[in-house]
Amino acid sequence: MTSGAEGARGDLFDPACPTRKLLDRIGTKWTSMTIKILAAEAPDEVRFAELRRRMPGVSQKMLSVTLHSLTRDGLVERRVEPTVPPRVHYRLTDLGLSLETPLAALRAWAEEHMAEVDRANAASDRTAPA
Repeated sequence: MTSGAEGARGDLFDPACPTRKLLDRIGTKWTSMTIKILAAEAPDEVRFAELRRRMPGVSQKMLSVTLHSLTRDGLVERRVEPTVPPRVHYRLTDLGLSLETPLAALRAWAEEHMAEVDRANAASDRTAPA
C-alpha cells in the first residue's frame, strides 16, 4: 500500500497493511447489524437506545465500541443533543452507506448456506479425534 496517497489501494497479503484491521472491524456481526439498521433508516438518524433494542444480544458496551469504531472509520456520523441526559443519534455517511451492499451480500450468503455449514461442522465433530 502506498502510504499517504489519496485513493491508495491496500494489499491484504501485506502484513503491515491496515486492510487487515479494517476487515476485522467490518466483518463482525455487530457491525453488519448496525450498518443494516442504519442503512434501512438512511438518511434519517437512529438513537442509540433504538439501535440496541433492534440488536438482540448486544451489550451496551459492545454497541458503544462498535459505534465508536464505525465513527472513527468515517462510516457513521454521531450527533449529540445537549439535553439531560444527552440524546445520541447515529446515521451512515456516504462511505458507510456504500458498505451496505457488500455486507448485505455476505449476510444473504450466510443465511442461505448456514444449514450446509452446520452439517459440515457436525460431520467434522463426529470424525474429530477425541
